[in-house]
Amino acid sequence: QIDQILIHQQIELLEIVTGFETNNKYEIKNTLGQRVYFAAEDTECCTRNCCGPSRPFTLRIIDNLGHEVITLQRPLRCSSCCFPCCLQEV
Repeated sequence: QIDQILIHQQIELLEIVTGFETNNKYEIKNTLGQRVYFAAEDTECCTRNCCGPSRPFTLRIIDNLGHEVITLQRPLRCSSCCFPCCLQEV
């Protein structure tokens, strides 16, 4: 039973050195610091580097046995409050 989760982004050395955006990866841990899930972004290189934080993505969450437990998808949307019908959603 999990009452709380902690999410830690794994930092890529290539991204730090070059500024070139890579697929984000996250470890999802319980309160004891044990990894219970792993999350990985699935986005094309051009999309990551051209659209920045507003980019569309698919995030797959995988358990310790390698089974996908949930998939989150965010379409390309606007991040401006001037267009309230097109704001970000997952």
